[in-house]
Amino acid sequence: MSAPNPESAEPAHDPEVLQLAAKVFDLARHGDTDTLAAYVDAGVPANLTNDKGDSLLILAAYHGHAAAVSALLERGADPNRVNERGQTPIAGAAFKGEEEVLRVLLAAGADPRAGSPSAVDTARMFGRDDLLALFGPAAS
Repeated sequence: MSAPNPESAEPAHDPEVLQLAAKVFDLARHGDTDTLAAYVDAGVPANLTNDKGDSLLILAAYHGHAAAVSALLERGADPNRVNERGQTPIAGAAFKGEEEVLRVLLAAGADPRAGSPSAVDTARMFGRDDLLALFGPAAS
């Protein structure tokens, strides 16, 4: 019986695929909603994550792009998916004070108590009573 080949333990990463993924993550960061939506419509997973577990939705939410957040949610992005650090899209938006993004995420069912720190914890940490009011009973 031969030992497994360690070089074949991980799939090879096609440089073109990695380049495309980097481009799509940049689209989410920069809020290029139409192009981002077109890539997802063409088959890029709505819940695609990078090497840190940041989803397209987390990046769009953190950078304040409500239209991109909405487009991703309409295409099946999970509003409560956490990254490797336990952060959620709504917590990132709360950290940045992105009220419009928060409203879109809440309407899609994002849980402001999920993650660590949660959006509620983040709003409390920064004394953002206005954001806590958006979260309603979830903030109590």
